[in-house]
Amino acid sequence: MGVIDERISGLEELAQQLRVDAVRVSAQAGSGHPTSSMSAADLMAGLLEGHLHYDFAHPHRAGNDRLVFSKGHASPLLYAMLRAVGAIDEEHLMTYRRLGSDLEGHPTPRLPWVDVATGSLGQGLPIGVGMALGARLGGSPARVWVLCGDGELAEGSMWEAFAAAADLGLGNLCAIVDVNRLGQRGPTRYEWDTTAYATRIGCFGWHTVEIDGHDPAAIDQALAAAEEEHSRPTAIIARTRKGKGVAAAEDKEGLHGKPLQESEKAVVELGGVRSAHVEVSPPRSTEPRQRGERSQLHLPSYPVGTMAATRDGFGEALMAVGEADPDVVVVDGEVADSTRTAAFAEAFPNRFVECYIAEQQMIGTAVGLRTQGWVPYAATFAAFLTRAHDFLRMAAISGTDLRIVGSHAGVSIGRDGPSQMGLEDLAMMRALWRSVVLYPCDANQAAHLTATMADVPGISYLRTTRGETPVIYRSDETFPVGGSKTLLSSPHDRLAIVAAGVTVPEALSAAERLLKDGVPVRVIDAYSVKPLDAAAVRQAAADTGRILTVEDHRPVGGLGDAVLDAVAGRIPDVRFKKLAVHGMPGSAGPAEQLAAAGIDAAAIAHAAQRLLA
Repeated sequence: MGVIDERISGLEELAQQLRVDAVRVSAQAGSGHPTSSMSAADLMAGLLEGHLHYDFAHPHRAGNDRLVFSKGHASPLLYAMLRAVGAIDEEHLMTYRRLGSDLEGHPTPRLPWVDVATGSLGQGLPIGVGMALGARLGGSPARVWVLCGDGELAEGSMWEAFAAAADLGLGNLCAIVDVNRLGQRGPTRYEWDTTAYATRIGCFGWHTVEIDGHDPAAIDQALAAAEEEHSRPTAIIARTRKGKGVAAAEDKEGLHGKPLQESEKAVVELGGVRSAHVEVSPPRSTEPRQRGERSQLHLPSYPVGTMAATRDGFGEALMAVGEADPDVVVVDGEVADSTRTAAFAEAFPNRFVECYIAEQQMIGTAVGLRTQGWVPYAATFAAFLTRAHDFLRMAAISGTDLRIVGSHAGVSIGRDGPSQMGLEDLAMMRALWRSVVLYPCDANQAAHLTATMADVPGISYLRTTRGETPVIYRSDETFPVGGSKTLLSSPHDRLAIVAAGVTVPEALSAAERLLKDGVPVRVIDAYSVKPLDAAAVRQAAADTGRILTVEDHRPVGGLGDAVLDAVAGRIPDVRFKKLAVHGMPGSAGPAEQLAAAGIDAAAIAHAAQRLLA
């Protein structure tokens, strides 16, 4: 047997080992996706044997290639690969899907060899774009390999990724598309028509290669061709058979997400259990990424009593943060003029990524950049972040540190109307695991919180306002996460108003009106909506017996609910009322909008009087 024939035989044996292990772990767990794993086994065997450059002993080494299972349900295949390279042993492998095991049903970074959580289909490739871009920005020769399913190509986020990768010229990115014809309930849109996929992907500017996904020689050649491509991304479109190698399962419908019924017979049919070890090629470089030195931060300053928009405070502070920290990058959703990230783009064009009107890709890019050690800020209108909520949810599962900025929040934006008004964003962001939600009321506060976000773990969200608001804080004040500012207080306060953002100056105006009527009230600026300053809110509730919250947001899930959560069941006999946007806004001026929504100074004063009655 010649050297080539011997290598091909070895690849076939490795693929069978991966299939056997996928069958075994799914049978042991009583659940899983063995058939989806079996279709891609030849592809991953070919990648492991000669094309993946990775040090499994040092998974976070900068020069390592990256492998993303966008079809995360094929996790049995990934775990079988980890056993084949010696990263985990047989005992560890067989803990698949057990309580406490890091071999979860879909991969998460609880495993050091997994960079991001996958399983919500259509996310691996958008994140891979960010990874490939991050590697290139850092001067790394690493490549990014993304295993995709044909079913997930129905997701619009995949096509956002195809467009972005080609536009960015990411020659270090390769999508391996496992075209096994069958989805969850039946055939996929184009079944085995690989040319249909190749034509569409090719139109986006990708180098495409169609192959038989069970031909080791063809797989090897396609992977080599991807490595030789440097100016554009490559898509290997492989025709495969779901359940490959087991007659009772191969290309059969109705088996998605189920262990094989006669798993022991299937293992025998596949040639039995094997324990071959694969020596993966080392990284092309072991040098750490060269990082620039941090310098002193100089934030902008706005005089007290002047007017300025919090989005301006954010934009100018972002410039300062970028100047002080060369790892900071900004990802935009084609609204840089409005969010005020345009100045950063002009000053640091190499660290500004334009994703255009593709919010899912914007968040995917940010997640991918973070895996490469960058510090990403992603900004768009608060309303448009709802499109990317699933990406944010998965980023939270990944434990990713992200800085998200939503501008044009609430009815206060004015005449653009409800389609542009972020009215659900506080609820959306508060619900995320390990998230921080910040809502500044003036430009100095916004600037400080922008800088603070750079070092906050998890997903931090800054909500900014379109219009100008009064500057009430000096530039040297501090605003810790989890804090608040009590702006008015006396021993005789009869009620506490808790506000944030644009409603803070309205609350202060309402307090002046109430004081003229002989009613002293406390005003708390709850700029940290999550975590809330529960101690200050509870003290106010205990002191006054009445809490009134006011927010430019829907009544569900926002500031009012955060305050209610802090007080309910802890402070007895507290009267509570929430002011929020209940109706459907139309087009009107900012002041008219606040009045119509019942959250301006007059409405706050009226609500306070009713609460006191």
